[in-house]
Amino acid sequence: MLCGGASAVRPATGETQQMVDEVKSQLEEKEGKTFDVFTAVEFKTQVVAGTNYFIKVHVGNDEFMHLRVFRSLPHENKRLSLHSYQSSKTKHDELSFF
Repeated sequence: MLCGGASAVRPATGETQQMVDEVKSQLEEKEGKTFDVFTAVEFKTQVVAGTNYFIKVHVGNDEFMHLRVFRSLPHENKRLSLHSYQSSKTKHDELSFF
């Protein structure tokens, strides 16, 4: 993988779901609501000084959100952070850098 370049989109894994579960409360606080459904669907990564994860999340009905989650380098010992997100997405919207 090219440092700074984004990977191809891949199906979500158990690890991806753990990541979205970890940042769910951060998103709920920013949105001012709770999500009964919060399922990772697919993701891509970007290696920087750590890793950005761009994750498509199903949040119920036909609604999806795109999350940008940052994982710092292991030696920094920091928790995952929700860097940014995009709402009002559909199942077919492409994951892209934001």
